[in-house]
Amino acid sequence: MFRSAPRRSAVATGLLVTLGLSTACSSGQTEATAGDQAGKVDGKISLTYLQKQGDQEYFIGEAAGAKAKAEELGIDLKVVNLGNDANKTVSEVQSAIAQKANGVIIVVPDPAVGPQVVETAKAGKVALLTSDDQICTTGPDPAACGKSDLVPRIGFSGAQMGEQVGKRAAAEFKKAGWTAADTRVAAAWKQDVTVCGDRVAAARKAFDAAVPGVKTIDVPTDNTPTGAQDKIAATVTANAGVKNWVVWGCNDENVMGGVTALANAGVGPDHVVGVGLGAYLACKEWQSDKPSGMKAALFINGKDVGALAVQTMYDKLKNGKDFPAEAFAPTTMVDQGTWKSAGLTCG
Repeated sequence: MFRSAPRRSAVATGLLVTLGLSTACSSGQTEATAGDQAGKVDGKISLTYLQKQGDQEYFIGEAAGAKAKAEELGIDLKVVNLGNDANKTVSEVQSAIAQKANGVIIVVPDPAVGPQVVETAKAGKVALLTSDDQICTTGPDPAACGKSDLVPRIGFSGAQMGEQVGKRAAAEFKKAGWTAADTRVAAAWKQDVTVCGDRVAAARKAFDAAVPGVKTIDVPTDNTPTGAQDKIAATVTANAGVKNWVVWGCNDENVMGGVTALANAGVGPDHVVGVGLGAYLACKEWQSDKPSGMKAALFINGKDVGALAVQTMYDKLKNGKDFPAEAFAPTTMVDQGTWKSAGLTCG
C-alpha cells in the first residue's frame, strides 16, 4: 500500500502528464460521476472488488462481508488483492472492464492513481465506488481535492473515529492520574493518506479539549506494525526522560507497533495508554490476562463496509439510486473486558 515519497511523486507526475489534468480541473465537473454513467442493469450484476493489502485481517473481513452480501443479492463478485502495487490497480480495473463488470469497488494502494482509475472506469462505462480510502478525480492528493471532485466512498467517518479515540485516550489518562508534564502523545500514521490525517487530527482535538497541555509528537510511518515500531522506538529514544506515553494512530498497526516499541524500551504497561483503531490486533493482546499497554481500541468491522459497498453499488445499478458522497458503517469502542461481547472475532 505504501510507497516512498519519490516514487509516489513520480507516479503522480506521470498521471498528470498522461491524463491532461489541467483540462479536468478547469471543467468544474466531478469526474467521479463519470462512473455513474453506467446504465441500469436488468440482468445479473457483475462486480469487481479491488483491495489493497487483501491479506490484512481487516480487508479479509471486508471481502467476506462483500461476498456474503453479493450472494444475498444474486451478484457475481470477484475480489482481487492488489497488495501494495499501485501499477496493478489500473491494470485490474482494465481487466474488470474487459470481463464485462458492471461496477468496480476499489481500495487503492496509493491515492496517486486515483485520476487514472477514474478515467479508465469512465472510458469503460462502469460504475466506480471507493471503500475505506478516498481518491480524487482531478489530482493525486485527495487532501488537496475539492469535495465535489472526490469519488463516492463507503467506509468510516475519520472525524468521528478519531474523536472517539481521543476521548477514550483522555479518559485513560485521567484514570491513570498522569500529568501533562511527564506525558507525551505519539501520533503515528502514514501522512499522505487523507483518512489517516482526518482520524489523527480529530483524536488530537478531542484529547486536547479534555486534557490540555500534553505535547504531541507526530510520527510518520508506513501504517504497518514493524514500520510504526521502528519509528516510535526512535521517538522514545529521543525522548528518554518521558515517563508516560499515549499512543494513537491511523490503525491498529500503528498503535500495536508503538506499544511493542515501548515495551521493548522497558516502559511498563502501567505507563502506556494505547488506543487502537480497528481492534483486530488489539484483541490479540487481550486474549490473555497479561497486562498490556493497549488499553482500548475502536472496533471497525470490515464486514460491514464490504457489505455496505456492495449494497450501495447494487442500489445504483439495479434501482438507479445515486451514490451518496459518503456512507459510514458503525463503530464500537472495546477493551479487554468488552471485546468479545461486542462481537469481535480475533483471528
